Amino acid sequence: MKQWKVTYLILVINITVAILMFFVESFSSIRNQAYLYIRFGAQYGLLVSNGEWYRLITAIFVHGGFLHLLFNSYALFYFGNIVESVYGVEKFVFAYLLTGIAGNLATHFLYYRAISVGASGAIFGLVGMLFALGFRRDTPFFMRQFTGYALLPMIIFNIIYGFMPGTGINNAAHIGGFATGMILGYLMTPRPAYASWKKRVTITWRIIALTCAGLVLFSFILLVEFSAR
Repeated sequence: MKQWKVTYLILVINITVAILMFFVESFSSIRNQAYLYIRFGAQYGLLVSNGEWYRLITAIFVHGGFLHLLFNSYALFYFGNIVESVYGVEKFVFAYLLTGIAGNLATHFLYYRAISVGASGAIFGLVGMLFALGFRRDTPFFMRQFTGYALLPMIIFNIIYGFMPGTGINNAAHIGGFATGMILGYLMTPRPAYASWKKRVTITWRIIALTCAGLVLFSFILLVEFSAR
């Protein structure tokens, strides 16, 4: 039976959050978008410093409008499928969360007073992984078409475009996620070859992935408890 990919689950979560935000905005007294983003888990430096660390995680699954969601969903569908296929579910989950947090940490230090939402830090993390993968000696030849230098034009374009005035793009998240993804892509081996230690490695990564999933769930529980105060 074909395995249902975690990439699709993340897409469903992102879309569900966006739908909930739409209904809350449409059928409640909340009309301030900034406040709406905060209610649904946006990152805001002052709140993070005040103990709401979980926003570094929840903000990864919140988007600022339909176009933002559409572009990120397309990128996640494309790059997420590749990374998940190359590295496996467990490493994908770990990398997606870690690079997303890294991007949000960069935002916290560089855009402290800005409200930030979106999965682009994590998505750029996936791009960084594939970019670095292209320079590993054990990378199969057929992967060269979507790794290494093949991604360079897209990376350069997005970074330059993100610095243009008025775009509202969070390049801190992009660069932070990308740099972390490059480190992971260079250090992490794609799906392990059949060896005596494979089972132990798989179990270890499964525990890591479940811990990451639990951390995401716990973060949203804390967000709901905070919002209910």
